[in-house]
Amino acid sequence: MENFDFTLIDWSRGQFALTALYHWLFVPLTLGITFILAIMETIYYKTGDLEWKKITKFWMTLFGINFAIGVATGIILEFQFGTNWSNYSWFVGDIFGAPLAIEGIMAFFMESTFIAIMFFGWDKVSKGFHLAATWLTAIGSSLSALWILVANGWMQNPIGMQFNPDTARNEMANFWDILFSPTAVNKFLHTIYSSYIVAAVFVVGISAWFLIKNRNVILAKRSIIVASAFGLLFTIMTGFMGDESAREISKTQPMKFAAMEGLYYGTTNAPLVAVGILKDDPTVENPKKQDFLVEIQIPSALSYMASLDFDAYVPGIYDLVHGNEEQGIMSYYEKIERGTIANNALADYKLAKKENNIVLADSLRTNFENEEWMNSYFKYFGYSYFKNPHDIIPSVPISFYSFHIMVALGGYFGVLFLLILFLSLKNKLHTKRWLLWVALWTMPLAYLATESGWVITELGRQPWVIQDLMPTMTAVSNIDSTSVMITFWLFFVVFAALLIAEIKIMLKQIKIGPNEGGH
Repeated sequence: MENFDFTLIDWSRGQFALTALYHWLFVPLTLGITFILAIMETIYYKTGDLEWKKITKFWMTLFGINFAIGVATGIILEFQFGTNWSNYSWFVGDIFGAPLAIEGIMAFFMESTFIAIMFFGWDKVSKGFHLAATWLTAIGSSLSALWILVANGWMQNPIGMQFNPDTARNEMANFWDILFSPTAVNKFLHTIYSSYIVAAVFVVGISAWFLIKNRNVILAKRSIIVASAFGLLFTIMTGFMGDESAREISKTQPMKFAAMEGLYYGTTNAPLVAVGILKDDPTVENPKKQDFLVEIQIPSALSYMASLDFDAYVPGIYDLVHGNEEQGIMSYYEKIERGTIANNALADYKLAKKENNIVLADSLRTNFENEEWMNSYFKYFGYSYFKNPHDIIPSVPISFYSFHIMVALGGYFGVLFLLILFLSLKNKLHTKRWLLWVALWTMPLAYLATESGWVITELGRQPWVIQDLMPTMTAVSNIDSTSVMITFWLFFVVFAALLIAEIKIMLKQIKIGPNEGGH
């Protein structure tokens, strides 16, 4: 590890995190509000009520503002794979590049084509064709997310590939295994469902502001009913998929799972910390039971979450580092040894080829064609870059708090949607001004929840860029760290300016409202 430029690594990670977190401020709203628009326009199509047309157009304008900036930041994000992470792109470009190419050719093309009809086709195409364009825009946005999340899911759980020792690259062996990986499926569904919640909170919050100001009351009341019902449905679905995702994480990324709960020592009947404030962050070098300033546990719930068995054993951080023979858990020490054997075999193969030692090269190559050897040694290839297994532990506080903030806010959104929908159907919501203010100020909490989800997803698996195969420190491009620092701050200034501009434009359009907004 001493040969790596950690200044370059840290700044490259920081730049990518800045771009990704900023980009994700716009994506969830795009994914969710398109379906809300499609539902509203469907009601207009069925009823012929022009008020629904006006409502749809108003939310469509806000969607357009959000969509434009989201596309720009997404392009910057993808460029960084070539500029800052070229070693990563070389190592797995054959696999990672395929979903991104499909996203660009099919989903993005489909989305951008029908979005033009959606915005400019009013009264120029038939009502049915325009409605179809709106639904296809919504479907296209989700397809766009699908391919990105399939690629990310593969990074979390690399399968469906074969390693080519001649090029030192991983190559796609089975496209369908990658597409339908349980990790990818759970990640896709959990991500888009949670994005629908963000959009629902957004629509409910702005509609609540209209009711507080006693403006555009019909628009506000109708929008709240659609959005709160939509949000409640997908809060339930998000919780279900979150449970499935946690179970998958416990199998494929047990260290992340342990860090999410601050679990240092494995145990049967493992309790779930429903609410907790960490007192300190013990390390495996000096292990002790994690202390909490505040702790509310649900007995045996973590075991059930991991295995659907209240009596199941859940390994802790200490078990994963030092191993547990009784539970069949391999230690990180042994994984480092096995990864080193795989890395040395690759180095020896390259040297044999360079020296034209055909007999030795052919003998070494058989290892990489042997499934048992690959599963026993190459599977842990990335561990060879570490000497100290404690360097392979993610930040426990970040993982713990990100996970619990996300879950707690998800529960809160469900209660809020249910209460707002109930009062709306009773036509009593406008009399509950305190609840309208709560709905309004819940908007930033929705973004906090969705950003927390990505923090636990990405930082929770550190130091891996590809789980067990490629640590982050080996993935960066060989460039001057100063250039990354400069571009980081340039991006920061530009993104901050764009965010301020976005908020100002949004607020201006909301204040104008649907009546005077050119609709």
